[in-house]
Amino acid sequence: MKSIHSRLLIMLFICIIIPYFLSVVVIYGYTKSNVEHHELENTRDYMQRTSEDLQQYFQDIINLPYILYRDHDLFQILEYGFENSIHSKPTTIEKSMETFYLMRNEFRQVRFYIAAEEDLFTVYNATVSARSHQPDLLQEDAIQRMINSDSNYMIEPPRQIENYNNAAIIPESDDSMVLTIHHQIEDVLSNELLGIITVNSDLDEYARICERLIQNDQEAVLLVNADNYVMYASDPSLIGKPVPDEYLQSHIGEKEHYVNDDIILSNTLSESGPLEGWQLVKITPSHVLFNEVRQTAYTNIMVGVGVVLLGLMMISIISYKITRPIKLLSRKVRRIEGDNMESPFEDNQEDEIGHLEKHMKEMMTRINFHIEREYKLEIENRKNQLKALKSQVHPHFLYNSLQSIGAVALRSNSPQVYQLITSLSKMMRYTIRADHWVTVRTEVDYVKAYMALQKERFRTHLSYAINIDDNICDISVPSMILQPLVENFFKHCYEKGFSKAHLDIYSEIRGDCLYLTVENDGPTLSDEELTLLKEKIYFLTDKDTYSYEHIGLKNIHDRLVLNYGPPAGIELDTMQKQGFSVRLIIPLLAKEDEQYESIARG
Repeated sequence: MKSIHSRLLIMLFICIIIPYFLSVVVIYGYTKSNVEHHELENTRDYMQRTSEDLQQYFQDIINLPYILYRDHDLFQILEYGFENSIHSKPTTIEKSMETFYLMRNEFRQVRFYIAAEEDLFTVYNATVSARSHQPDLLQEDAIQRMINSDSNYMIEPPRQIENYNNAAIIPESDDSMVLTIHHQIEDVLSNELLGIITVNSDLDEYARICERLIQNDQEAVLLVNADNYVMYASDPSLIGKPVPDEYLQSHIGEKEHYVNDDIILSNTLSESGPLEGWQLVKITPSHVLFNEVRQTAYTNIMVGVGVVLLGLMMISIISYKITRPIKLLSRKVRRIEGDNMESPFEDNQEDEIGHLEKHMKEMMTRINFHIEREYKLEIENRKNQLKALKSQVHPHFLYNSLQSIGAVALRSNSPQVYQLITSLSKMMRYTIRADHWVTVRTEVDYVKAYMALQKERFRTHLSYAINIDDNICDISVPSMILQPLVENFFKHCYEKGFSKAHLDIYSEIRGDCLYLTVENDGPTLSDEELTLLKEKIYFLTDKDTYSYEHIGLKNIHDRLVLNYGPPAGIELDTMQKQGFSVRLIIPLLAKEDEQYESIARG
């Protein structure tokens, strides 16, 4: 007979070790021949997405000055100048310029040139400079190339930020590299030049887009414009300068070529638009590209060796780690077979065995709960039967006697006495019934009969209201759950001099529970008294440990929990020191099942 250890060892070699090393050999050979093609394709796709993001970014920046056409005050200044514009309010114009400057976080300086008066303003750090007369601005090389071109904008290579109007607005310490974009503002109808907006922008935003291509510190990325100037480079010293000879400027337009073991990939951003002729270039050393292949092969071999060692360790400890919990679980199950219902199942393990023990522990808890519950129900049922037998001594004789007394009362013209005897008869008939399940309507009728007797007893007007919805009246509940609460009302209110107290009995259904509430505006309890009362009702189980003063509340709570489970019970409230309230909670989903169980118990 082969042992489990030897079988597992054979399965380890056949199913894991041999297939694994064969797969390492096959995968290494295939990967080495195809990794370059795969990596290059991935890089091309990523470069294409990066190119699209760059186009979108520059398009957004270039289109931003069109917003000025909707600024009426500022456009009036551009069209007529300050002197001829009736809307020339300096604060309004400055506010418009500051607003435009703050529209993008990367804006460092914005220059507003007004062609009508050859004046300009600059905005730096959200501060507008004084107006400066610059008649030669249109003669600048970049401005001339923009005016003579078919485009209304011009993007210059990055350069150090400069002070446009010689005002002391830019500190000398600011030597930031900025991208400059000129945009000419024209009259829509006549195409007349109204002004020029020049934006100096930080490189950080589109540099972040370019840097997404770099996955290794030895890789580099270049963004080259149509004039072969470096708009961005991983090496900051190249930014704003012509493409170096070592990067083979003549090959920048090619999609892929090799230089000194470096793989250079190039992607044209756009054939038209603001980035027409621009190239996005990624430079990857070949040893970086193939280093992952070699590392993968070495890693796979080392992993294979580790798998063998781990497999041997697994086989060595599997019997102890797996079979031992199974044996312990089997012993616990056998203890249950020996009528030991308190077998100590553990639920602190996180594996399948622990999961099984957890469910078995929960199952034993439920079984013990149902056994205890059935035991208590059986005891209560026998007590109720005994009480019913004791109270049913000559019931017909008692009913006939009460009817005879009632007939005498009628013949003596005492209808009130007849009504009291009728109420008493109803209460006697209700209390000696063998079953302990009644409808809400029957329970309420019993309370009304009790109220009629109490009204005669105290010889005064009783202030009470009973509001029970018709759709609730036919719901079955345990008997004698409302009358003890009403009896407490008389005991703690009327018998203590609170004859003007009002009693309310009402019902409602919220969610899956029926709520029956009995409340009054008579004497209330302090917080300490309420806490002590709750402890006696909710937590004490031994009858000798609590006072018989509140045995009615304790009895009602225990009967509801016993018949419906933990969600049922009573809630106590002092109504913000304005009285006292008792709310009965009866789950509706469990109600029908409990009825059937009670009927089955007889």
